[in-house]
Amino acid sequence: MTSGDPFRPEDPDPFRSEDPVDAAIARGDFDDLALAGKPLRLPSRHDPDWWIKQRIDEEDVDRDALLPVVMLLRREYERREETLAVLPTELEAREYAEDYTRRVRDDRLRSPMARMLAPEMDPEEAVARWRELRAEADRAQPPVPQAGDQVSRQRRRWWYLGRRSR
Repeated sequence: MTSGDPFRPEDPDPFRSEDPVDAAIARGDFDDLALAGKPLRLPSRHDPDWWIKQRIDEEDVDRDALLPVVMLLRREYERREETLAVLPTELEAREYAEDYTRRVRDDRLRSPMARMLAPEMDPEEAVARWRELRAEADRAQPPVPQAGDQVSRQRRRWWYLGRRSR
């Protein structure tokens, strides 16, 4: 039996846990740290999430990832025309609208008592709006000359390109 505190087992080297720290200090691992000697910016009142808020303010943390799904869906609905404008085919516009509506319905099933709801997107209306946006984009672009159109320009002879002038 050992004499002493029963809650503290006898250890031949009680400072064993500090040896790696002392070794790191001796090697200089803690020299030239970015915030060495600078105080922490703690809030004036107790806030257990102070470090999370500070990191969000200082670093590149995507704040949208912290929003509820319904808010993200509403934002996506507000930007639907921009999304539809970049889709190349009618089929992709229809699939996008169906996928969006499926995600809205999934969110409603997960939280049936939610006060805020995201609107659904009808695939037929999305395709009709895609056609309108495509027609507007086509009108805004200058006409591309066809193969039959003759453009009057002087052609350069290819054999002159490699010759040096004397």
